[in-house]
Amino acid sequence: MSRKRQPRHAELDLKHFLPYRLSVLSNRISSAIAREYSERLSLSVTEWRVMAVLGRYPGLSAREVAERTAMDKVAVSRAVASLLAAGRLAREFDDEDRRRSVLQLSEEGLAVYDQVVPLALDFERHVLEGMPEAERALLFRLLDRLDEMELRAETDAHALAPASQ
Repeated sequence: MSRKRQPRHAELDLKHFLPYRLSVLSNRISSAIAREYSERLSLSVTEWRVMAVLGRYPGLSAREVAERTAMDKVAVSRAVASLLAAGRLAREFDDEDRRRSVLQLSEEGLAVYDQVVPLALDFERHVLEGMPEAERALLFRLLDRLDEMELRAETDAHALAPASQ
């Protein structure tokens, strides 16, 4: 029986493909720290991200949280519902637009936030401890640059898209 030769396909060297590398690294770091606050506080990664954003920027809508975190709107909506049910978030309606609800951490949510923030900062210190300060600064400058470039690419793609009818 003769073997058929498989047609040659495009190759993707994942070791040198930035989106893959960033995704894997993000997943590893998020999973490692999530074990801590999941076990201690029954908090998912998505719930923590929602809380982290609202801890820093109270008064956002769920849509605005999704935009700031680049997370799926459905995942954010589920996390918000879970956090509201757990009493970790409070929801109010915007005074100027009663259709828009705004979120903030409740007293219980603030207590959780105050427990997780030191864990997160300690974890970050541990991850970066072998890296000289100049390299850390460069890393964050490069991340900022990539973020700016991505935002510009999204804006350009939106501007070039045909208008909906």
